[in-house]
Amino acid sequence: MTAFRSINLVALLLCFCVVVFGAYVRLADAGLGCPDWPGCYGHLGVPEAHHEVTAAEEKFPQRPVEAHKAWKEMIHRYLASTLGLLIVAMALISVFNKRETRLPRRLPWFLVALVIFQGMLGMWTVTWQLKPLVVTGHLFGGLSTLSLLLWMWLSVRKTRTAAAVDDRPQREFRSEREAAFSFATTAPPAQVTSSILGGLRIAAAGALLVLACQIFLGGWTSTNYAALACPDFPTCHGQWLPETDVQEAFVLWRGLGINYEHGVLDNRARVTIHFFHRIGAIVTTLVLGLLAIVMLRSRSLVVRRFGIVVICALALQVVIGISTVKLQLPLLLAAAHNGGAALLVIVLVSLNHFLWTQDKKEIVS
Repeated sequence: MTAFRSINLVALLLCFCVVVFGAYVRLADAGLGCPDWPGCYGHLGVPEAHHEVTAAEEKFPQRPVEAHKAWKEMIHRYLASTLGLLIVAMALISVFNKRETRLPRRLPWFLVALVIFQGMLGMWTVTWQLKPLVVTGHLFGGLSTLSLLLWMWLSVRKTRTAAAVDDRPQREFRSEREAAFSFATTAPPAQVTSSILGGLRIAAAGALLVLACQIFLGGWTSTNYAALACPDFPTCHGQWLPETDVQEAFVLWRGLGINYEHGVLDNRARVTIHFFHRIGAIVTTLVLGLLAIVMLRSRSLVVRRFGIVVICALALQVVIGISTVKLQLPLLLAAAHNGGAALLVIVLVSLNHFLWTQDKKEIVS
């Protein structure tokens, strides 16, 4: 169990790095730094010797070797492969360690399947030349992997805490029960009622769904190179309601054989995508902000703390998003915007785990 928890935590941290670094690779125009998969110009590393570069460019004449871009892409692949191995290790532990009944059995193998699918999306990202639907799906898959790793870690961590409580001496239990009884006779109850807890659960799940929709819009904006389609803020080209072309902007499938590097849409379609992303940001901010306000008014100290964390993570993401437009898409800040989205996912998944796995009697101040 200890080994499983440790690997789970390392995989969780590595997954966050893979998601953020993957965004950095895409924003640095290095997504096609290696035109083949899983190698790079037929190598496990990046061809750098003169004869290797010459042979690579003869094999891929449409894609000259750019070592700085190729190394970014390969480092991302190395990190993703390491993450996959860690997830496979957890799945194997869950099978062979049958004595430990607290280990999750199904979720590790679902993660293995998800990582395999992620690998396929990574391959299609290259072979289908940055197709927006595939690249956005790759982002979604990465954040889904992050969410499930976090949910699993929180679950095994809770199991460990419960086991530690069960192992304490009965004498300590008696003293705690006496202290609790004494407190209950002098202090007002602070338990969350079933109706309030049910409302919080639905609100938290709904907020996570809204965030997922906004992440899709953000991914669609980035993969269609529409991040600077509206170079000003809060207006777009000086207009509050710019001209849009929704039908062209949200065509999900345009067939194969198209190189999507630097985008294929005209400016009007890109403005449409960017504008919808801004509208989504407003909706997401309102939904998460209202959820945080409700939590801040809760009688539960833990719920109130979650409210503070949601407000802070949301404010950070809004500031980064506005700054990204104002400063004309600096690379590190744009990558940080993806990191902010991942941070919001972590916060909302943690909140949902807490609300949906805790008994209402445990959510007290």
